[in-house]
Amino acid sequence: MAIDIKNLVQLIQKKEHAVTSSTSVEDMINILKAAQKAEGSLIRSYDNVDDLPDAATTNERIAYLSDTRTLRFNNGTWDNPLLGAAAVAKEFYQGTISGYTLSGSHPTSFNTIDKYPFSADGDATDVGDLTLTTKTGGAAQGSSTHGYHSGGTTPTATNVIDKFPFAVDENATDVGDLTAIKYAQSGQSSEVSGYNSGGFSPPNINVIDKFPFSVDGNATDVGDLTDPRYYASGQNSTTSGYTSGGRNPTYVNIIDKFPFAVDANATDVGDITIAKIGMAGQSSDISGYISAGREPLNIALDVIEKFSFTSDGNSSDVGDLTIGGRYTSGQSSNVSGYTSGRLDPASPGSPLDTIDKFPFSTDGNATDVGNLSLGRSFNTGTQV
Repeated sequence: MAIDIKNLVQLIQKKEHAVTSSTSVEDMINILKAAQKAEGSLIRSYDNVDDLPDAATTNERIAYLSDTRTLRFNNGTWDNPLLGAAAVAKEFYQGTISGYTLSGSHPTSFNTIDKYPFSADGDATDVGDLTLTTKTGGAAQGSSTHGYHSGGTTPTATNVIDKFPFAVDENATDVGDLTAIKYAQSGQSSEVSGYNSGGFSPPNINVIDKFPFSVDGNATDVGDLTDPRYYASGQNSTTSGYTSGGRNPTYVNIIDKFPFAVDANATDVGDITIAKIGMAGQSSDISGYISAGREPLNIALDVIEKFSFTSDGNSSDVGDLTIGGRYTSGQSSNVSGYTSGRLDPASPGSPLDTIDKFPFSTDGNATDVGNLSLGRSFNTGTQV
């Protein structure tokens, strides 16, 4: 059946003008997203609060501020729907509440789930345990309700998929298996599925595994990377997963992209600034980020680089971490990227507990905003 776009637009407009102070923020965000996808945006976007029209004379009910990515409701004045809290629209692969740093090595293996806040800079706390003590290179994924950890070494490689809830602090449960026992993979997440790409089995492999969020179950092989590799980083757009960098067995600079809508192989869409391994991956709504890592001469890097989701191409150097390192993890809020843990470049046997944060809105250096519950490397991360 064909969809009448004109009628659809009218329905969205009716919903917009029916908004009141009792309309939930979730409903406002859904209206905003529907408007943006229906022949352009029906709800206007403004650069900042100073650009908003006079609330008493405009018929607009919802406005979107692009600088803070917040919604405003016209109640005679432009009110924040959460009365001062951030009513922020975000992509499904970003968080607004907490970042999670999972497992790692210190220098022995451990299974800790650390959580730290996005709303204020602060230290992480230990809020639970994975089912296995994983030392090296698992991958993390996240749905709207749960975090996942897949693969890794214990110290032998494993295929276990662990799941833990975001709503309460508690231990993870084993909910399925990857298609192969492997470690040093990268993780990606669509709205409905978790992805585990590449890794070392041995040998290094190119498999893209996918498992569902809606039910607990095993992963299936849904495609291949362009190059078998391990110790790469993972990023997400709304439509695609990315695997960048890694080793095969030499270091590579490839940025691979694979679709979420269909099961298919990845394509090579660009290069990172230098071939390297052990990086963290982060994602804004328009760009993928790669931070930290190790280049072929065994030099630990502090570089933050960025590549576009809207067009295929190479990455560029946009800033520096507070300290270089490798074998670290990345988390993404809707406004900032985070890099947590890493091997100390001055003392490779001493993992760091540093949590760095850098902005998505502008290119710039990171700041040290907190500490993990203990220093770690070979860790991985997700967010809610």
